[in-house]
Amino acid sequence: MSAQAQMRALLDQLMGTARDGDETRQRVKFTDDRVCKSHLLDCCPHDILAGTRMDLGECTKIHDLALRADYEIASKERDLFFELDAMDHLESFIAECDRRTELAKKRLAETQEEISAEVSAKAEKVHELNEEIGKLLAKAEQLGAEGNVDESQKILMEVEKVRAKKKEAEEEYRNSMPASSFQQQKLRVCEVCSAYLGLHDNDRRLADHFGGKLHLGFIQIREKLDQLRKTVAEKQEKRNQDRLRRREEREREERLSRRSGSRTRERRRSRSRDRRRRRSRSTSRERRKSSRSRSRDRHRRHRSRSRSHSRGHRRASRDRSAKYK
Repeated sequence: MSAQAQMRALLDQLMGTARDGDETRQRVKFTDDRVCKSHLLDCCPHDILAGTRMDLGECTKIHDLALRADYEIASKERDLFFELDAMDHLESFIAECDRRTELAKKRLAETQEEISAEVSAKAEKVHELNEEIGKLLAKAEQLGAEGNVDESQKILMEVEKVRAKKKEAEEEYRNSMPASSFQQQKLRVCEVCSAYLGLHDNDRRLADHFGGKLHLGFIQIREKLDQLRKTVAEKQEKRNQDRLRRREEREREERLSRRSGSRTRERRRSRSRDRRRRRSRSTSRERRKSSRSRSRDRHRRHRSRSRSHSRGHRRASRDRSAKYK
């Protein structure tokens, strides 16, 4: 890649697709299904294992550093939950690698000379010490490349101790089987990257393997998968809690609404009863008033008739008295 292309890629990674107003690049959004979500999270195996013995070639989905920058900017404002897509991708890839590892183990078991369980355990111990030496040498080389010479020397001192243990383990393994069988190379499959390791591999070969891009790439992928699983579990738990909280709030609001409705209906019924009582009292008062008025009218009529009868009786009495005189 030329220096100009490197600068362009760096600007894309820092500023995203809209860094220079190029509208054609903005037609594909980072949310598009065609965009590799593992690439957006910087964990696509096609990128990590590029240039190794297990180079996977170009990914079938879109890889663009500018889209990754767009995603990183957007993810600060809202949770896009792309970790789930990336986790599914890495789980599928690792499952296929583990399947190949098991097949390689079966082939080794079928082709290598069968040994007893005791001898196999001693050989396994040599393999484990080889692995420890390889990892320590790779770490020492990395520290030396970073300029941390003192720490690198400490690691090399640890390597010498492990070498002494390995020598003792090899001696036990050699004494447990015939010399002709001991000279045969006993292979083992690396549990991390599925590569073959030999029982008699020298330190340089072990350092190249455990410090190589293939092995370290698989470590990076497996560690990223563990991190994604943890992140997805935490986010799903948080979403479940939020969903439960929203449901409880909704149920609480519904209960309050029902209570409010009941109180409203009760108030309406109470007001209706009050109106009926008032109407009833008003009607009773009207009836009483009407009854009293009719009584007074009857009394007046009775008194009027009584007075008329009395006057007529007195007049008749006077008439009879005048007649006798």
